[in-house]
Formats: sequence, C-alpha cells, structure tokens
Amino acid sequence: MKWFTQQGHAVTGVDRSTEALEAAARFGQVILADLENGPWPLQSDQHPQQFGVVVVTNYLWRPLFPRIAASLAPGGLLIYETFSAGNETVGKPSRADFLLQPAELLHAFASLHIVAFEEGFLDQPARFLQRIAAVKPDSANPGMQSPRRLTL
Repeated sequence: MKWFTQQGHAVTGVDRSTEALEAAARFGQVILADLENGPWPLQSDQHPQQFGVVVVTNYLWRPLFPRIAASLAPGGLLIYETFSAGNETVGKPSRADFLLQPAELLHAFASLHIVAFEEGFLDQPARFLQRIAAVKPDSANPGMQSPRRLTL
C-alpha cells in the first residue's frame, strides 16, 4: 500500500486483522472483512467494485479467484504472490490447503493476459512460492500476446 500511495494512487486494503488494518490505515482506505466467511466487501449495487491494480500477497483462498479477477477493471493489473507446494519442507504454511500446486495461478487466471509467472524456491528466508503478473483484457486495446512462463 505504501508504495502505491507514494506514487499518488488511491489504495484500499482489506483484511480481517485489526492490527494489520491499523498499520495500513495511514496509506489509504481500509476495510475490516473476513473474506472467507463473510460477504464480499468490494461490492456496489450488485456489481463488483473494480480496480486498476489488485495485489494479493501471502494469502490463498481458492474460492476467491473468480472475485479477484472480476475486481480488475479492463486493462487492470493483477499481482499475486503466495506460498506453493514444497514450502512444507522449509516452514509454514505447511498444510496443502494453503499451498499452491504447480502452475496453479496460471490455470486460475487463464482468462487474463499473463505478463510474467514464476514458481520455485527462494532463500533469505527460505520459501517456495508462485508469483504472477497478469492484465485483464481490454476490448478497447486488443492485441494481447500469448503467455510467457518464467521459472525461478
């Protein structure tokens, strides 16, 4: 949130942790919500609120993948990074429910134009993860290229 605010963008943060929101509140709007058990908080008049950029880090709740994609405005950018299979060998999270399977983000967001994708092991601190950067197609700006896949 901080970086986007410093670039002059309005930001909205969503979390169920009041502590996390207190820390983030100085950078923009914050919304206290339980995304897994409560209603989708980014809704207006039965239509999802849309954003130019959606950033998801260290969080995985697969039922939200369609809502995340729907929250992107045409031409909007998704940046998603979270833990993947293999992480159970180096720490937490270690439950399979909280770890992406190989190329899972590519499949989950296949309707988007994939700009970059990485999966693999990083040290400092040791972790297995996946990252994706993808753009929602904009009918006013056709000509998206085919996906590229990069591996760590």
